[in-house]
Amino acid sequence: MPPRKKAAAPSAPSTVKELKDMLWKAADKLRGSMDASQYKDVVLGLVFLKYVSDAFDERREQLEAEFKADGMREDQIAQLIDDVDEYTGHGVFWVPLTAHWSYLAENAKGVQSGPGRAGKTAGELVDDAMDLVMGANPSLRGTLPRLFNRDNVDQRRLGELIDLLNGARFVGNGSTRARDVLGEVYEYFLGKFAAAEGKRGGEFYTPPGVVRVLVEMLEPYSGRVYDPCCGSGGMFVQTEKFLERHDQDTTAISVFGQELNDRTWRMAKMNLAVHGLNGDLGPRWGDTFARDQHPDKQMDYVLANPPFNIKDWARNESDPRWTYGVPPAGNANYAWIQHILSKLNDTGTAGVVMANGSMSTNSGGEGQIRASIVEADLVSCMVALPPQLFRSTGIPVCVWFFAKDKRAGAGGSVDRTGQVLFIDARNLGHMVDRAERALSDDDIARIAGTFHAWRGTESAAGETYEDVPGFAYSATLAEIKDADYALTPGRYVGVAPEEDDGEPLDEKIERLTGELLAAFDESVRLEQVVREQLERVK
Repeated sequence: MPPRKKAAAPSAPSTVKELKDMLWKAADKLRGSMDASQYKDVVLGLVFLKYVSDAFDERREQLEAEFKADGMREDQIAQLIDDVDEYTGHGVFWVPLTAHWSYLAENAKGVQSGPGRAGKTAGELVDDAMDLVMGANPSLRGTLPRLFNRDNVDQRRLGELIDLLNGARFVGNGSTRARDVLGEVYEYFLGKFAAAEGKRGGEFYTPPGVVRVLVEMLEPYSGRVYDPCCGSGGMFVQTEKFLERHDQDTTAISVFGQELNDRTWRMAKMNLAVHGLNGDLGPRWGDTFARDQHPDKQMDYVLANPPFNIKDWARNESDPRWTYGVPPAGNANYAWIQHILSKLNDTGTAGVVMANGSMSTNSGGEGQIRASIVEADLVSCMVALPPQLFRSTGIPVCVWFFAKDKRAGAGGSVDRTGQVLFIDARNLGHMVDRAERALSDDDIARIAGTFHAWRGTESAAGETYEDVPGFAYSATLAEIKDADYALTPGRYVGVAPEEDDGEPLDEKIERLTGELLAAFDESVRLEQVVREQLERVK
């Protein structure tokens, strides 16, 4: 294969932040007549193609240096450097010559609305490149977008974006790997697109802080990790980051997922690819309720953020997954919960983001299902999260944590059989803008640390658990039964000391109720006075 020509490039940004900002501004040029979802596919597809080329070049340079160090001649190097296995065996995608970014950048130059130097439009060149990369790498087949030559894609702006991206090299600097830089850019774009798309964006994106609460509490060091509604794959990416933060082997986990939306499924495949994760997301997208694509797999960990309160879902009353009761036709929340419980192995644990209503609802038999799950001693912890963490929805959210085995030795040194930990974290977090709240590292550490102290895990560093009024309380199943199986943390944790004025709660409620009724009476009296005065001036 002939040497790959590197196109001249403008000066590269010096930091990842500058790179992100530059790329986002460049991407904005393409908005035009495209809808948000297509615009997202175009931009993320281009970024991915740039990444695979840079990672390919990085590996090529490493091979050349290794061969020279071994004393090989130029002709020997030229023969060995195009061995596909030398790339794919190291997690690097093979990039054919005319799919390489340098070829695109060189031949898309000067494109207005017609062909460039290769006799094709910029869109045709990119579509061809996508086909070639998918053809050379079986794991990417059916994944990459092919929509760059459609009528609503401005070819001039596409050419400009290709030229600008040519100055952004996604390769490592020191200890930073190419995929780390691109991974950050990809996640940044996912967040920006989710914010831009509003409610629709919530279908593929869970805020990283929320995902980290799940990951830090479950601690998935090894084994099978599953997400039945994986969106763009954020749960898997944060699991990998957790392992890296703790200097653990990222290959110790096996990733399994499923996603209903075809475009989102493709995004997830690309997201896993740029993070070097070999995930099994099924042969294609599909409905988890209609057809579980991993029917024979039992999982060590499940992390999920299912769509809230789905009214139209593939319900089958005789489904064997409904061990604790048939979920109502008008809401799939307890269908998701029971599907997830059905996937856990004998020592499996799970964290599931849900709307707050799931903790106390009694409609459609959901209260009885919840009671059965509690009595089966499967709920390990309930966390009420602060509002406005999701830009896409104002619905307050919580996280359910499940454990198939709460005995000492099953993930902790303390036997928590017959107990549930309640954490009220609604007062944590900080506003990042007028519409969105975020959890800090300290907030996440406080939530996870409380749970690990309760379980007596190694990460608790010998700390012993104590109830914290207003924040955490360990309840027995008997107490939960007395509360009619409601799992709202606020019912159990009580009031923080600084908020306790010494007045008994029952007396305070009676007093405030009396004051409110008196205020209503006074309002009626004043209304009558105003009416009388108005009659006099007629």
